[in-house]
Amino acid sequence: MKSFDVVVIGSGPGGYIAAIRSSQLGLKTAIVEFDKMGGVCLNRGCIPTKAVLKSAHSVHEISDFKELGINVEVKGLDGSQAVKRAKGISDKISKGVEYLMKKNKVEVFKGRGVLKSKTTIEVQTSAKSEVIEAKNIILATGANYKTFPGLEHDGKRLIGAWEAIKMEELPKSIAIIGAGAIGVEFAYFWNAFGVDVHIFELQKHLLPIEDEDSSKEVEKAYKKYGIKMSLGVEKVSAKNNGKDITITSIEKGKKVETKFEMGLIAVGMTGNLEGTGLESLGIKTDRGFISVNDQFQTNIPNIYAIGDVSGPPLLAHAASHEGVIAAEHISGANPHPLDKMNIAGCTYCQPQVASVGYTERALKEKGIKYSVGKLPFQANGKAVASNETVGFVKTLLGEHGELLGAHIVGTQATELIHEYALFRTMEGIDEEIFATVHPHPTLGEWLAESVMAAKGRALNF
Repeated sequence: MKSFDVVVIGSGPGGYIAAIRSSQLGLKTAIVEFDKMGGVCLNRGCIPTKAVLKSAHSVHEISDFKELGINVEVKGLDGSQAVKRAKGISDKISKGVEYLMKKNKVEVFKGRGVLKSKTTIEVQTSAKSEVIEAKNIILATGANYKTFPGLEHDGKRLIGAWEAIKMEELPKSIAIIGAGAIGVEFAYFWNAFGVDVHIFELQKHLLPIEDEDSSKEVEKAYKKYGIKMSLGVEKVSAKNNGKDITITSIEKGKKVETKFEMGLIAVGMTGNLEGTGLESLGIKTDRGFISVNDQFQTNIPNIYAIGDVSGPPLLAHAASHEGVIAAEHISGANPHPLDKMNIAGCTYCQPQVASVGYTERALKEKGIKYSVGKLPFQANGKAVASNETVGFVKTLLGEHGELLGAHIVGTQATELIHEYALFRTMEGIDEEIFATVHPHPTLGEWLAESVMAAKGRALNF
């Protein structure tokens, strides 16, 4: 029986990073993966979706080229090619993760990892199984679709995100149930490639966990694109009729039935717990996720859980950081606990949405005093010159100049949010961002200007 200091089950952005960090710290490490290296993120999630969104954004950019002095003609749109390109990119990056395992001397076991005891794991394949031993185990098994009565995936006409990203032949019409990041991003791609898209959402706005101003800005853009939206519906269900589907929604007390060729159900995720052996060991779970402490230990101290399987926020970058914390704690270090309020959330439609910290709604509910600085990109020189004027930067400052929350909507929002995440992590105050010289002309200078606006001292707006 092979023995290791650390065995990681799952090779997504949490698992493979945990394995690398464990090896860097001198721990003999192995990783178990039944599918492709990189997990859902690299193969069916983050990476391929960003590839098809690039294709969609290019469609919209071309429509603006004439104003920039470039006369081009779109001869056709090939959604199949966009999806094939995305798959190729995923395959390439997955091989990159395989290389990283070799580089960092992490032994890879191909198969499904099942806990047999606190220190043993059975690696199961269709042909055989073997048992390996581990002083410490890190569970990074990810998450899968959540379903509700009347909203069940069948993998044919009622699909989830995993099927959606592989769909080369695009339908003529599609209903999207759920207006979180997954639903909103696929709506953007499909609409750009000529699909009739209709979003159904129980909450009053798209991206309901975001600040309301951000949601409204995206809604305005989606109306311009021609994406239909039924927001604040009281109930929604989906039925596969064989040749099409029927969406039944209750809107303002009235029953509405609409037919589409297909439907994407994107109403949330739940941890991959089944088949892992958790129950036999008595590992505690809560509402579909594994319960962990600040160092991502389960109730069994030598077994850790990171990433989506351990609960929100279900974000790849959060999983990676959690993997680092778990590995460092195993090594005997005392890593700094992760403040989830400092993890930025990103949605990659156009305009992009990025945020960190509190929304205005949350501050009001908590009774926290704050001031607002909100600047539209229409007033930013670089944005105007680049023809990227949609959106804004919005900051929420506390009484002592601390950054309570930041919200960016615009073409580069997900690239700009880092400064605010660092600002919060370092517990900075407004004077420090005022003293930081931001290059001009840039979109990034609007970050400091927004903080100035919150203090009533904006210089360029």
